[in-house]
Amino acid sequence: MKKDQLLTRRTLLTGVAALGAAGAGGALVAGLGHGPSRPPAPVPAPGPVQRSPLKPSAYRLQPLTGYGAPRAAPGRPPVRSEPILRMTGRGRTMLLTFDDGPHPEYTPKILDTLAKYEVRATFFVCGEMADYNRDLLTRMADEGHVVGNHTWSHPLLTKLTRRRIRSEMERTSEVVEQAYGEAPRWFRAPYGAWNRAAFQLGSELGMEPLAWTVDTLDWTTPGTGTIVDRVEEGAAPGVVVLSHDAGGDRSQSVRALRRYLPELLDSGYHLTVPRRRLI
Repeated sequence: MKKDQLLTRRTLLTGVAALGAAGAGGALVAGLGHGPSRPPAPVPAPGPVQRSPLKPSAYRLQPLTGYGAPRAAPGRPPVRSEPILRMTGRGRTMLLTFDDGPHPEYTPKILDTLAKYEVRATFFVCGEMADYNRDLLTRMADEGHVVGNHTWSHPLLTKLTRRRIRSEMERTSEVVEQAYGEAPRWFRAPYGAWNRAAFQLGSELGMEPLAWTVDTLDWTTPGTGTIVDRVEEGAAPGVVVLSHDAGGDRSQSVRALRRYLPELLDSGYHLTVPRRRLI
């Protein structure tokens, strides 16, 4: 990773932590932060995190029968100055999101786990990956998952011209629409590096900017247990969890999902997808 990108990432993660602590009284809260999907030199894994056991319950989601990707044409959302950081909803509702795919090895395993527990998630795909794995986008549509736009080649948008940013977004939206069945309604900037052009162009293409509140940092391959701890320690109503299904070896991410997903469900969390009911 370039030095300026690393500085950008650290600054953005600090911003996310501050915003997450402040909380939100409105429908949604904006915030920044993102880890790169293509990791640099190995980063030492942090030590184990002490956590209280999750409270079990018999809660499970309803079967996905009758659901499916929405087909209505998206309207133009407002031009925001910050990305959406949290979601609203009654009860213990959370979002699981996966960036940088789809990957032919890791994404199907993640989809299998989600299907086993009848949970839907959001996948922010890169166009160049989606173009080679269109069958996985079709499967996402069939199983009711949401597919978002994560640009074509995962560049740092703050270093690009407005014309290049538009191209990165438009090319990806075209592939998603062809394979998934509708244009994406959500956008996530690579590295969490947003600028005014990204917000404006995203709105023009009918997309809302969605960030996150819990970063698993799985791109650093810290260990399966550490990823599980980060998700469970950060679990709370309205939380958006960031993980990755491509951009490197994501076997730890796959194993972690198999562990924390049933535990979240047992403790009463409802894992769902974002809705366009925004302020």
